[in-house]
Amino acid sequence: MMKWLFGVLLIPFALMGCQNASREAEVSGEAQGTTYHIKLVLDGTSPPLEEIRRQVSATLAEIDAQMSNYREDSEISRINREERVTWLPVSQEIAELLVIAHTVYERSDGCYDLTVKPLFDLWGFSGQENRVPTRDEIDAILPRIGMPLLEVDAVNQRIRKKDPKLKIDLSSIAQGYSVGVVARNLEALGIRNYLVEIGGEMMVKGGKANGNDWRVAVQTPTPLTQEIQKIIGVRERGGTAIMTAGTYQHFFEENGQTYSHILNPKTGRPVTHHLRSVTVMHNDPAWADAWDTALLCVGEKEAARIAEAEKLKALLIYDYGGKLKEYMSKAFVVSQ
Repeated sequence: MMKWLFGVLLIPFALMGCQNASREAEVSGEAQGTTYHIKLVLDGTSPPLEEIRRQVSATLAEIDAQMSNYREDSEISRINREERVTWLPVSQEIAELLVIAHTVYERSDGCYDLTVKPLFDLWGFSGQENRVPTRDEIDAILPRIGMPLLEVDAVNQRIRKKDPKLKIDLSSIAQGYSVGVVARNLEALGIRNYLVEIGGEMMVKGGKANGNDWRVAVQTPTPLTQEIQKIIGVRERGGTAIMTAGTYQHFFEENGQTYSHILNPKTGRPVTHHLRSVTVMHNDPAWADAWDTALLCVGEKEAARIAEAEKLKALLIYDYGGKLKEYMSKAFVVSQ
């Protein structure tokens, strides 16, 4: 699902600790071009682990068939090939994600934008060879970028491109959505205590088998390290998503200059601020996934302002004079 393009920073700290073999179990595997790990608290009525694994794999494969830009046969790839301005039918899932994206776009002053796919392709962040495009190449694409160019009718499950060349990339929201769907499926199976992690993105609910809170480690946002920056104790037992986006995991260097994969849709170029990673806790994984990328795009000062205005539980890690500093929103502090 390509969420790796936006920084996989979270480590499921609960998986590092002791396990209660009689009550806790783990399901893991590969899907959507990444890995997943699910920690479960089971009782005598829970389904077999193999059945849970089968359902998780089937769910992730179904979402991949809808939202992957790497699959030519996916729904979003078919939509991107449709170069016309008439209404196009879409699945309810994609329509709902596009509604979320429009809202976050507006509240982030246009920095969160799912129509940046042509820019990702141009810079080589979609799997091509990375390169610095010319100003003329960027200027030729910018008029075709912008969420206002995409009209969404979620009620009737359809969209309309105001520019036929418009392309959509769901990678900054689809993995969060995937986490949420898997979590809902676990609850449908009667599982009330779990930690779902897909490619570093998480949803946790309840607690561990021994009654302790789930704990999640946020990685220090520096290249080529696996150090832990902060441990988040999840006291909220009703369920919360924990999503992180960062500038340091996926980048390239050319002529001594570093270029991040986080692109500003207004300039068509990588962001140049000092914000290195953003972690957002939210009851809805898709919203959390969109917000972490949006806050990372706008930079540390604007991200702090937006987090407070939107009452988001946000942890910002930024570079200040060569040292990493943290900013925790009021809502985040209260949650700890």
